[in-house]
Amino acid sequence: MTKYAREIEAIVLSSAEHMTAEQIYMQMKKKNSGIAQASVYNNLRRLTESGRLNRISISGHPDRYDNPIRHDHLFCDVCGEIKDVTLRDLKEAIEKRLGVDIISYNLGIHYVCPKCRKNRSH
Repeated sequence: MTKYAREIEAIVLSSAEHMTAEQIYMQMKKKNSGIAQASVYNNLRRLTESGRLNRISISGHPDRYDNPIRHDHLFCDVCGEIKDVTLRDLKEAIEKRLGVDIISYNLGIHYVCPKCRKNRSH
């Protein structure tokens, strides 16, 4: 893995947010002023293809990057906020109900976050 790839992976894994490529690029520029935006995008592509990072795509919003540890997401359809949620019993419940062995799954729950719901009511 290249120096830039290690730094990009560290930025994503240490962030409490789900960062966009642009946000990651801005963080990288602080340490590596000469880094090209294309280098960040290329490294993000390689890191997601290798499974070291996850890319989260939501229609109408920029892709975001996340750690690959198994978890699900809540997506606000208004502002695009993403929150992590862990539903530990879901896999077992689906396997039991359907009589199948689930290899993997990716769950995204769409909702309106409290801030957007409050703004809508005004």
